[in-house]
This record gives sequence, structure tokens and C-alpha cells, in this order.
Amino acid sequence: MKSLYLFLLFIGITFSACSQDGPANKNIPPYKILTTDSTYVTPANLKKNVPVMLIYFAPDCPHCQHLTEQLTKHIKEFGNTQIVMITFFDPKTQFRAITKFVKDYGLKKYPNITVGTEGRVNIVVQRFYQVVTTPYEAVYDKSHQLVKVFPKIPEVEDLVKAIKK
Repeated sequence: MKSLYLFLLFIGITFSACSQDGPANKNIPPYKILTTDSTYVTPANLKKNVPVMLIYFAPDCPHCQHLTEQLTKHIKEFGNTQIVMITFFDPKTQFRAITKFVKDYGLKKYPNITVGTEGRVNIVVQRFYQVVTTPYEAVYDKSHQLVKVFPKIPEVEDLVKAIKK
């Protein structure tokens, strides 16, 4: 009986630790990312009164690549939404992968998309959302308060609906 209790306790802890339900804090995390232009960007760079979508991704992730293709195909539906794509790739050894990703998907032509890395050391965003898999999306309203998180791969239509809330 005692071993059953310990097993159930272990299962409960494991599932709660791996949860991607979203953060308790509903504000945008205090990220600092290095962009492909070699500049640092923080939430202070975000425009006021404009919705924000944060996407935690990996340039070599097929699901992230597919999501990026869909975003660019439907970019007009996001209006003036600021899209911040953040990766954990090491800026010293993997920066080429990030710049290649930006080039391959033509992201520089979209002024509302910012792509950068928080690196492998600080991982503030990864910890904030407790990201386990990529892509991970968080949608914020124009007051920069959390509307919805998407811990699994969403349909673009679902992201658009969340932005318009």
C-alpha cells in the first residue's frame, strides 16, 4: 500500500512538473534577446497598445519551420501584432542557424517580426513558461496581459482568434 501511495505521488509530481499550462504571472517575461542584427531587444522595445505574440522556437525544429511558413502566409491576419520569436540557441556557436532561419523564411521583410536568442545561459523565457517542447506560443493583448498560451502546435486560425480577443 505504501509503495502504491509513493508511486501515485511520483506520477502527480511528474505531470505537474512537465505541465505547459502557462505562467502564473500574466505579464510579458523580462527577456533580453540578441537579434540577427546584433542588437539586444527587451520588452521595453515593444510598442504600447499593440498585441504581442511570443514564440519560443528552435530553428532546426520542423514544427517551428512549418509554423513560421504559416505565419508568413497569413501575416496580414495578424495586423499590427508584434511577433517576437525567441530561441535558446547559443549565440557563439549557433548564430548562423538563427540568421539562416531568418533568411530562409524572409523574416526581415516583416517589420512586426523580431527574431533573437536568449542563449543557453539565462533562458529566462524558457523558465518563465516552463517550455518543454517547441514551438510554444504566448499571446498578449494590447495591454500586454496574457490572453492564451499554446504549448502544442496551434492552427494559425487559433492564433489569430487569440490575437483578436
